[in-house]
Amino acid sequence: MRKVGIKEKIDGAMGRIKCDLVLKNGHIINVFTNEIINGNLGILEGIIIGIGDYEGKEEIDLKGKYVSPSFIDAHVHIESSMVAPPLFAKNIIPRGTTTVIADPHEIANVSGLAGISYILDSTEETPLDVYVMLPSCVPATPFETSGAILKAKDLKKLINHPRVKGLGELMDYVGVVNGSQDIIDKLEIAKDKIVDGHGPNLFGKELNVYAVSGVKTDHECTTPEEMLEQLRAGFYIQMRQGTVTKDVENLLSALNKDNLRRCLFCSDDKHPEKISERGHINENINIAIKGGVEPIDAIKMASLNAAECYGLKGKGAIAPGYIADLIVFDSLTNIKPSLVFKNGKLVAEDSKPLFRVAGDVGSEKIISKVNIKEITKRDIALYLKGNKVNVIKILPDSVVTKKVIREVKIENGVFIKDPNVDICKIVIIERHSGKSTLFTALIEGFGIENGAISSTVAHDSHNLIIIGDNDEDILNCIRRTKEIDGGITISSGGKIIGEISLKIAGLMSTEDLEVVSAKMNELTALTKPLKINERVDPFMTLAFMALPVIPEIKITDKGLFDVNLFEFITVDAE
Repeated sequence: MRKVGIKEKIDGAMGRIKCDLVLKNGHIINVFTNEIINGNLGILEGIIIGIGDYEGKEEIDLKGKYVSPSFIDAHVHIESSMVAPPLFAKNIIPRGTTTVIADPHEIANVSGLAGISYILDSTEETPLDVYVMLPSCVPATPFETSGAILKAKDLKKLINHPRVKGLGELMDYVGVVNGSQDIIDKLEIAKDKIVDGHGPNLFGKELNVYAVSGVKTDHECTTPEEMLEQLRAGFYIQMRQGTVTKDVENLLSALNKDNLRRCLFCSDDKHPEKISERGHINENINIAIKGGVEPIDAIKMASLNAAECYGLKGKGAIAPGYIADLIVFDSLTNIKPSLVFKNGKLVAEDSKPLFRVAGDVGSEKIISKVNIKEITKRDIALYLKGNKVNVIKILPDSVVTKKVIREVKIENGVFIKDPNVDICKIVIIERHSGKSTLFTALIEGFGIENGAISSTVAHDSHNLIIIGDNDEDILNCIRRTKEIDGGITISSGGKIIGEISLKIAGLMSTEDLEVVSAKMNELTALTKPLKINERVDPFMTLAFMALPVIPEIKITDKGLFDVNLFEFITVDAE
């Protein structure tokens, strides 16, 4: 985009020269005053020069359609879309999102600084503006084995990159509260920038510590009470609508005219089929409007609020001097963009992109690693001292789990699956170094029968994770995952019945999002005969069972982890 000089802007605003583009007869949404202004919108070299009687080299008659600022995703892991970043751009821009604040800690946990650089480099030429928050916790905790370790001295190499806005979600909140030197060092290099939070269930002095350390945002609020506490502490709240974590509706009761300027929208982790089916940030907006939020307020949360939070100058509003990142749509009750403009250029129409992405989407730059030795039935056997065990209980529609004690069958000191009880094995295997450290535990609520599901998408260290009700299918998934260099596999009756290869770091495909979306829907259909709990997303839920910063109990390659105690516990409950 060519920079427009002050004289040229003045001449354009006065109508002495023609605009490049005039959007005529629009209902223009002003997020500063919560007004809808009927008029013509003049754009010169990607900059809005005003509303008025302007002439343009190109003119589009909107015939009374609405025009608003385009949307900003305030916190997203592009890797969760399961496609390369340029292909992610190709699919969210038509849904109205033209800017994202990306935290690439998924790929960083696999490939370190090379992974972060890949996200930055691969989005350089796309119409999507991708700003990056440097991952603060690689690994997320010392209780797991990741593919990389990033210290402050490593992050310092990228902290002054023009598209790096600060430090990504500070998941090690225990390290913050305890004054960990490693965390303090990272906060020091980001002290003049933004620090994102990740503080579920933080209250009182612990929340005060989190705030005083420099954390500015949080996306982990799941209840109105949490949200209000964090707002009072000065946080921006990122109201999340992902694949499993769907918090917007739950939080609306805490939202009001007095605090909504501190609230943003984000997707965090959203699988490709959910983007295809439900949209992107426009889904958050539509849920809020349906829940009683005024449409312009909801749009403001998705645009101006996020722009101000992250210091995105010239973004988030329709006003003279602002960047012409705009969407056009028909209805204020169901926002579905028909036209999307980026820097004053039409980039999407009727849900279709009007731009091409680079042919190289990165498959040669970040090679997947599934470096696992041969795993046997003996390796994944669960040896117990007694029949009382600690079990991970899945909670429907949530990544939060519960620690429960159950009685199980054992034979010669080894766990035996009871076909009448919904408790089965969960196995995780380190896949980065070749050491193949692994751990087997028990999980309840997944509901799988006669099969196993595996994935190299396992937040945040992204080791290989498998849930199954029999060893043959578990081992079959492990073997096939190695053969396809990472991805998702489903085995039943000793045969692989479904799979998707994720060649980029074991996290992302080189195929288009719509193709990956169709494949994920096919995989979901294949899980139906396996009788997986209908209130459990089989793949996203599986991916989050290895994240030891989300309560209450998780599994890593080093053991069974009690998040509340913040220490390992044994599977044996006695």
